[in-house]
Amino acid sequence: MNADVLVADLRTTFNRGRTKPVTWRVEQLRALNRLLKQESAVLERALGADLGKSPAEVATTETGFVANEIDHALRNLNTWLRPERSKVPAFMLPAKARVVREPLGVTLIIGAWNYPVQLTLAPLVGALAGGNCAIVKPSELSERTAAALARLLPKYLDPEAVKVVKGGVPETTALLEQRFDHIFFTGSAPVGVIVMTAAARHLTPVTLELGGKNPCIVEPGVDLAVTARRIVWGKFLNAGQTCVAPDYLLAVGQSATELESHLANAIREMYGPDPATSPDYGRIVSERHFDRVAAFLRDGRVVTGGQADRGNRYIAPTVLAEVDPGAPVMREEIFGPVLPIIAVPDLSSAITFVNERDKPLSLYAFTASEQSRRRLLAETSSGAVGFGLPAAHLAVPGLPFGGVGTSGQGAYHGKYSIDTFTHAKAVLDKPLSPDTWRLAYPPVGRLKERMLRFL
Repeated sequence: MNADVLVADLRTTFNRGRTKPVTWRVEQLRALNRLLKQESAVLERALGADLGKSPAEVATTETGFVANEIDHALRNLNTWLRPERSKVPAFMLPAKARVVREPLGVTLIIGAWNYPVQLTLAPLVGALAGGNCAIVKPSELSERTAAALARLLPKYLDPEAVKVVKGGVPETTALLEQRFDHIFFTGSAPVGVIVMTAAARHLTPVTLELGGKNPCIVEPGVDLAVTARRIVWGKFLNAGQTCVAPDYLLAVGQSATELESHLANAIREMYGPDPATSPDYGRIVSERHFDRVAAFLRDGRVVTGGQADRGNRYIAPTVLAEVDPGAPVMREEIFGPVLPIIAVPDLSSAITFVNERDKPLSLYAFTASEQSRRRLLAETSSGAVGFGLPAAHLAVPGLPFGGVGTSGQGAYHGKYSIDTFTHAKAVLDKPLSPDTWRLAYPPVGRLKERMLRFL
C-alpha cells in the first residue's frame, strides 16, 4: 500500500467534481444497499467466524442496520442538502443570505472490530451522501469481515472514489501521516488520542466514536422481571462487545438483591441452561481480549455464569455481586459479558457515583419516577440517555449518535452524518445597485457616525 498515491488519486477524483452531483451520491448509496442484500450470506459467514454472530443478529445489528441508514438517507437527502435561507439585517438590504452544504473532500474512515460491518459502513453512508471520496480501513481484528469488505466494496462502489485498505497498525499509521479533509474513527479512547494527535498535524477535523463505562440505574418500583430481560438483552448482545452496552448496574435500595435472581432467569430464558451451545450467543474476538475480560471474573461474587473456555473464546454471560467500586472490573470499560452490580442507597448516591467518573457514551435508567428522570437528565452528562431500554437509541435514525468528553466527540446517523461530512458554507449576495453600502465607506463624518451607531 502506498498511502501517498491512494490519497493523491482520491483527491484528483474529488477535484474533478466526480462525487459532487446528487445523482452520483444516490447511485453509490443504492449500490451499497445492493451489496448488503446480494452479499448477505458472505457477510454472515464472515461475522460468524469472527465473532460467533448468528444470522439473526447480523440482520438486525449489522447489515439491516446499515440498510436502514441508507434508506433513511435516500428518502431525505434532497431535503438535507437544500440551501437554507437566512434572514438579512435591515441595514444590509437589499441582499440575500443562505447556507449551502459542500462536500469536505477526501475522508478516512477507521472502523471497529465489534460491529465491523455497521461501524465501518454506517459512517461511509454519511461520507457518500455528503459527496466525498473515502478511504475505508476495516479493523484487522475481525479479519474475515475485513477481507470480505475489501473484496466487495470495490465491486459495488466507484473504485475511483472509494478505496479499502487492509492491515493493522503499520497501515493505519501510514494513513494517518496523510492529509485528509476529515477523519472518522471508532474505537478505544487510547487509540483515539493517537488519531487526534496525528490529525492535529494537518489541522484535520476528527469525529471520535469511543466508549466508556455506561451506567444502568435501577430504582425500586419497576417491574424487575421485564427490567432484567431488557438489561440482559442489551448487555450480552454480541457477547457484551458493544460500546453502548450497560457496563455496570447501580441498584438502588433493595433492588440489588432482587435483581440477582431476575437477571439469572433472564439469561436462562434467552440463552438456555448452557449458553455455550446457544446459536444466539457470540464469542470474544481474540484470545488477547478473552484474557483481559476473563480476569474480571474474580472481581466479585458470581451470581450466574463465570465459565470460560479460552480455546473457544467463550465467556459465559456473567453477573457479579458484592463488587468493590475500586475493583479492576470497575476501573476500565469491560467490553465483554460480565455485568457487575453495585448497591447504592438512593438516587443521589447513584448520580454522585456516575459524576465522579468519566462521562459515559450512554446512561440507562429503569425508574417509575418522573422526578428521577428529570434529575438524571439535568444532573448527569452522557452521550445519550435511555429510559427503560438500553442500546436501542442507535436504531432511531433521527437521533444523533456520539459521545461527550472521553466517550467521544462529534455525532452521526441520519442528518447528523450530513452535518459531519459536509461544510456549512455561508453565502451572502448583495447587488451592486443600488449601492446602499456607501454609508459604510470612509470618510466617516459626524452624521455618518450617528447613522451607523443607530443602525
